[in-house]
Amino acid sequence: MGHAYRWQPLDGIGLEHLNLDYRDDVIVADGVVVGDCGDGPFGCSYRICCDTAWRVRSVEVHAAGGASLVLTSDGSGHWRDGDGAVQPQLGGCTDVDIAATPFTNTLPVRRLGAALQARTRIAVVYIPVPALAARRMEQAYTRLAGGRYLYEGPIGDFQAELELDADGLVRHYPSLFTRLLPA
Repeated sequence: MGHAYRWQPLDGIGLEHLNLDYRDDVIVADGVVVGDCGDGPFGCSYRICCDTAWRVRSVEVHAAGGASLVLTSDGSGHWRDGDGAVQPQLGGCTDVDIAATPFTNTLPVRRLGAALQARTRIAVVYIPVPALAARRMEQAYTRLAGGRYLYEGPIGDFQAELELDADGLVRHYPSLFTRLLPA
């Protein structure tokens, strides 16, 4: 069963389209993003595969006319690159955060579920776009009332109160994104 989502940056420059497909043994997110960052316009596509417990098992990101990144995980914080080489600098990361999309906020929210009643620190593989130079980043999430979550990342540098729907997908990300589809 697949679902389509669209977000637009609040600055109005860009668009994201995501197909989220729930299969028997895997959740597949296929997204395309066009936008503008501090370095100028970019385009990228990504695919994230999770197991049914929302643990990231693979991520692929391709920047239009540029870099590509492929990473796989055992779901317990051990990562390898597309050639199978161990990536010890990413050890302990359970989720990914692709800078260009609000979708990746869904990953820890769905994976952690009820544990987010209290502030929960996590380590993520942070992927800036369009450079795609993956690195470890510490973040935190706290469930608030009314489908809202406090996002902190990197801890101490940035906070936002995210509005999510019942499925854990961002409706509104203050100063960054708003969802267009489904409204």
